[in-house]
Amino acid sequence: MRIAVISPEGADPREVSAIGGMIEAGLERYHVRKPSWTEHELEAWLLGLPPSWRPSLILHQHRELVAELGLGGWHDRDRDGGSTPGALSRSCHDVASLRLHMPAYGQILFGPVFPSLTKPDYGPAADFPWAGLRALLTATRASPCRVLAVGGMTAERLGRCRELGFDGAAVLGAVWRCGDPVLAFMRVREAAQRLEASPHAA
Repeated sequence: MRIAVISPEGADPREVSAIGGMIEAGLERYHVRKPSWTEHELEAWLLGLPPSWRPSLILHQHRELVAELGLGGWHDRDRDGGSTPGALSRSCHDVASLRLHMPAYGQILFGPVFPSLTKPDYGPAADFPWAGLRALLTATRASPCRVLAVGGMTAERLGRCRELGFDGAAVLGAVWRCGDPVLAFMRVREAAQRLEASPHAA
């Protein structure tokens, strides 16, 4: 199971050190989501990071910086409608959107799957069609698009994600609400590895 990490929305004094530790521990994709930052602020922050980290960074704002700095890719939001040429990943929040956009992306973050750890009262609808989601993910298992669960993700919830057919998860609160973000990431990643190694792995 793939594990991606989403950045805190604002400045966090632990973040730069934590990114390095997580990449060293095996993190492949780090989603930089800073909705209140200007392009200048984001560029200055990115330029302060080691260039070797850039292929792992996926931007959610100011996409012109992707090509300018040689970053890993761009992330489209579901509410923005169509796809951006060259976008690597996208957010989807319902089964119809997921079905529509899977052919155009290498990765989709789908959710919320569980109640959010960082956004009060944000979670799946009571009548969410879980059976339909599982049927779609099962039917498209051979697709090159990897679908990661997002929203309330913790190490303990990865098993349920695998049951639903997800290829992994993107974590935010489980990492940044912990005193040691790197240790928290490693716990999630190790849980994913145990699931992959279990005899019931899909």
